[in-house]
Amino acid sequence: MNSTTTTTGRLRAHPLALPNILTYGRIVAIPIVVGCMFWQSILDGRLWLRWVALAVFIAAGITDFLDGYFARAWAQQSSLGRMLDPIADKLLVASCLLMLAAEDTIHGWALLAAVVILCREILVSGLREYLAELRVSVPVTRLAKWKTTLQLVAVGFLIAGDAGDAIIPVVTQVGITLLWLSALLTRYTGWDYLQAGLHHLTREGA
Repeated sequence: MNSTTTTTGRLRAHPLALPNILTYGRIVAIPIVVGCMFWQSILDGRLWLRWVALAVFIAAGITDFLDGYFARAWAQQSSLGRMLDPIADKLLVASCLLMLAAEDTIHGWALLAAVVILCREILVSGLREYLAELRVSVPVTRLAKWKTTLQLVAVGFLIAGDAGDAIIPVVTQVGITLLWLSALLTRYTGWDYLQAGLHHLTREGA
């Protein structure tokens, strides 16, 4: 009994547990995705680079599901994993949104959707840090998980961009539509964190 508990404790704290490795892989994927997009759009590379970027992006998105699944299934949850998992998601989405804006795939009014997403993620990160200092935990809701999934799907369509439009002409437009939907959901899910932050802020100032 004691040995099992000790082993489990080690697994939970081990930085090289499989769930953490998958999260590291998601972070490593970011420069590859951005690099392929930059090469294709800014340096006038060939369209096949978009498919490489999309393939790596999809693989990174799959690890977002797998790391949580294995952490729960194998009891390998850790403070490091809980910290890095949302950071990896935000870095992946934010870097791709910035690159898509730079290459003009996201432009005009659609830029507002990207701004809403980025501002919400920065706000939530700050609130998480503030609430963590107060030892207040705000659990990730199922709706927030759907928010992340919708963001990843929207960005995936936009990464395909011109390459996807060459096969199905509406790929980019579908991506823009999904981006707006994810922005609305992102704004809604951010309200829980904002409420918790304001509640404890007013209590602390009282």
